[in-house]
Amino acid sequence: MDVLRPPLIRIGGRVYRKNLIQEQALPHEEEEEDFCAGPSDCADEPCDAFVVEETERGFRCRLEVPSPLYKYIIGKKGETKKRLETETRTSISIPKPGVEGEIVITGQQRSGVISARTRIDVLLDSFRKRQPFTHFLSLALNQPAIQEKFLQFREEVLEKCSKDHGVSSSLFQNPAKLHLTLGTLVLLNEQEIQKACDLLQRCKEDFVDQITGGQPLTVEVAGVEYMNDDPAMTDVLYAKVHMKDGSDRLQMVADQLVERFVASGLMLKEWDRVKLHATVMNTLFRKDPTEERNNTMTGKSSFKERESFNGQNILKLFENFHFGVVQLDSVRLSQRFSSDASGYYATSGQLCFS
Repeated sequence: MDVLRPPLIRIGGRVYRKNLIQEQALPHEEEEEDFCAGPSDCADEPCDAFVVEETERGFRCRLEVPSPLYKYIIGKKGETKKRLETETRTSISIPKPGVEGEIVITGQQRSGVISARTRIDVLLDSFRKRQPFTHFLSLALNQPAIQEKFLQFREEVLEKCSKDHGVSSSLFQNPAKLHLTLGTLVLLNEQEIQKACDLLQRCKEDFVDQITGGQPLTVEVAGVEYMNDDPAMTDVLYAKVHMKDGSDRLQMVADQLVERFVASGLMLKEWDRVKLHATVMNTLFRKDPTEERNNTMTGKSSFKERESFNGQNILKLFENFHFGVVQLDSVRLSQRFSSDASGYYATSGQLCFS
């Protein structure tokens, strides 16, 4: 990393620089990251991004942090917490591991409390981005008629293209889990899940009802396309979707939902527009049968070594394959690595169009 051009992180309308400090470590010990505010230390600046209370003994700030992230504030053998307390002249109280609660920062100087809170925010933002996603916003495409056509597609592909390099039955999506993914989320406790559910309902009231007219969206699933540059080295093959009436209402709903979730901090922005697609074949499925058959969105599995397949014949023979027409009636907050009674992902919350 160029030390003169460190990565910048935006949190709550403020910009911080991230400095990587590599200390002498034991073998296999991870590097530890340190953060400071930029361009000048936040400690001397007024801060309205969070509440700092004045008490009889000084100042106090509370913040809610999911328990799985406590370890990043504590650090190895408590070193990160000790350094934060020493450098900001504060005391940081953290609940016991696994116990949901508030982290409380106290200190005699308001500037020190602000500095500690800011550094914790930046630290957690960095580590949260490394967590594999736990939930995603989805539109279910697993209606019986679509599943039947998908199974026909799989059977014909294996019949006509099984001799093509890398093509095998292990590449195909689970028909009960056919879906569109709008975006992924890292939700680490019940409070964060509830926050996402509440936001879905506000989106319904703010713009979704106006776009859909309070009616399901009729979508046609037809044709296949590939993700990467060379069809002879395909990793993901997906079915294309479009509104039956030729409008862009589904795209509008998808883009505005993601925009709202990104603005809330619950989702990271990855693309300017949501790519509406339904994954039907993915080389990740071959590498690990238990891998979430979701799509190509972020997650630790994205970095697995892939064995690509030759999709040239599939693209030629099934270019216009018709999977069917489906009524989309809701956006679901779906839980990764789960199944409900129908075989689809378990639903933590949903936004109904009608």
